[in-house]
Amino acid sequence: MAARAVSGGDRPRPAPDGVPRSRQGQAEEADRLQLRGLPPVLGRGVRVLVLGSFPGAASLAAGQYYAHPRNHFWPLVGAVIGVPLPVLPYRQRLAALRMHGIGLWDAIVACRRRGSLDGAIREAVPAEVGRVRRAAPSLSLVCFNGKTAARSLGIWGDAGYATLALPSSSPAYTRPFAEKLAAWQAIAAFLHERTGDRE
Repeated sequence: MAARAVSGGDRPRPAPDGVPRSRQGQAEEADRLQLRGLPPVLGRGVRVLVLGSFPGAASLAAGQYYAHPRNHFWPLVGAVIGVPLPVLPYRQRLAALRMHGIGLWDAIVACRRRGSLDGAIREAVPAEVGRVRRAAPSLSLVCFNGKTAARSLGIWGDAGYATLALPSSSPAYTRPFAEKLAAWQAIAAFLHERTGDRE
């Protein structure tokens, strides 16, 4: 039987740069999964730092911490400091946090991840303790928003900071808001105690 001629339309067409499309697609997928987090919210007056795990897709897209509308972070912290944070513009939220001595960052500053679930995080790059120490010399307490963030608790404890593991503010963690808030109120107690010490 004679071999069937392969027409030009049957041959795999290379991408414009000469890389086969299948391999180019794999490279693009790998690049897409290399994610970098948001810059830290720190300052010389920060006494409490809240570390999340890594920003979800909504937060990365918005360039804002806890941008998912169902995340409890802003209602929780707003209740802790007595400021209606959810109704404020984002910049004003950050200003209110700093005014009350609270900073934000994530335990993971870069990673590969499909979707937004912490369980999909791979090749995590941890936050630098030294960077925080330089930017927030008054820091005393490091809080961890959820179990993934709390995996780095030992590193921060070894660096000399008080540490506190908190229930996740994520909507995926379905513990009732009131129960979460009861745990997060420990931040208010710490800030009040420190303010009393200075007075």
